[in-house]
Order: sequence, then C-alpha cells, then structure tokens
Amino acid sequence: MDTKQSYSRTQKALAWLVHCFTASGIIFALLAIIAVSEKEFVDAVLYLGVAFIIDGVDGMFARMVKVKEVLPHFDGSSIDYVIDFTTYAVIPAFFFYQGDLLPEDPTLKWMGLIAILLSSTFYYGKTTYVTEDFHFEGFPVMWNLTVFYLYFVFGFTPMHNLIVVIFLAILHFIPLKYPYPSQTREHKTLNWGFSVLCFVVGGIAIFQYPDVQSWVKLLANLVIVYFGGMTIYKTFFYYKKDGK
Repeated sequence: MDTKQSYSRTQKALAWLVHCFTASGIIFALLAIIAVSEKEFVDAVLYLGVAFIIDGVDGMFARMVKVKEVLPHFDGSSIDYVIDFTTYAVIPAFFFYQGDLLPEDPTLKWMGLIAILLSSTFYYGKTTYVTEDFHFEGFPVMWNLTVFYLYFVFGFTPMHNLIVVIFLAILHFIPLKYPYPSQTREHKTLNWGFSVLCFVVGGIAIFQYPDVQSWVKLLANLVIVYFGGMTIYKTFFYYKKDGK
C-alpha cells in the first residue's frame, strides 16, 4: 500500500521558490567578488551581508513549506554548502588579499590565506561541526564577519591581523560550543537580539566608514563579548550547572 503523501502544485511551487531563494545567494557572491576585485570594499561587504541574511532565513522558510517532504529528491542543503563556503571562506580570503589586510611579505600573506581556506575546508569535512543541541563545534566558518571587523572596526596592523587569522583557524578545531543563533534553543531571544545588533551596528559602521565613531565600535565589540561569553558558558558551565 502506497502511504506517500501527495502535495499540490502550489506546495511544490512554494518549495521550489525557497530553493530559488537559497540559490540567489550565489548571485550576491558574484557581485561581492566583482566588488572586491575592484576594491569597492563597502559594496563587497553589503553583498556578503545580503548573502548572509539569505542563509540565515532560508531554513526557516524551508521548514514552513516542508521542503524536504514536498521535494524529497532535491537537496537544498547542498546548495547551501556551496554558497556558504564561497561567501564565508573564499570571498573573505580574496578580501584579505585585495584589501592589504595581511603582511606584504608573500610567505606571511599566503600563510594567512592558506590558513583561512584549509581550516575552512577541513571544518566543513567534520561530521560533528553542528552538535546535537544545535551549537557550532569549534569556531564556525565566519570569515566574512572576521574580515568585516578587521577592516571596518579594529584597524589592526597587517601582522596583528595575521595573528588573529591563525588564532581563529586553530579555534576551528577546538571543540568549544558556539551558539547557532537560528537553531540553538536555549537563550534564543538573546542570541537573535545580539545577531540583529551585529547587523545594525555593522550597517552603521559601513555608513560611517572611514570615520567609524567610538560608540559604534563599542557596540560591535559588545557583540563579540556576548557570543564569546556565551560560548565559554555553554562549553564549560551550562551542562554542569544542570547536572547533565
């Protein structure tokens, strides 16, 4: 007896629209590549921001229209992986290169670029980079946010930027539990709140650049302090507190 549920054309159309929405991120990836190549770094970050927003909300839309059930033979997560790796690792590495964020010495420059790309590649190869309770295991591949902070907020020297890159690349493989704002169930309101704050402050910083005001930088750093503190809490204290 065939127990498969049939879905209407409208349901299938909506599911395909969600896949198209997810796939549209690659268009903004291309726009970001063009902007970086022309050293239009503000535009590049804006395009990466749009791709980031698409990646952040497409899963919610997919669950709303039951994409996996309606279109079981089409895997939207594969589209996600391609776009994510492009926008979270490859384009930011190109940004580091074009934006002169790393030392001029070719050996040091390529050390940083290779660290970004190889650590990201191996991170995606892990089968446990998202835990059962929906946290990132190890620092997530978010070089787009890293390059934004280093270019628009911190203003470190190239050598200091290289140290940050190497440090974060190592953190990919240290099993700390980083909040996954769109998935982590605990403290979801706070996680979403600080994620929104990050976008708002980021937009203001881009608008004010190159004269980003100190209060904007303070709020940007507050976002880092929150997610860093939550990571430490979730890794070392949360489950011990609950006796799990």
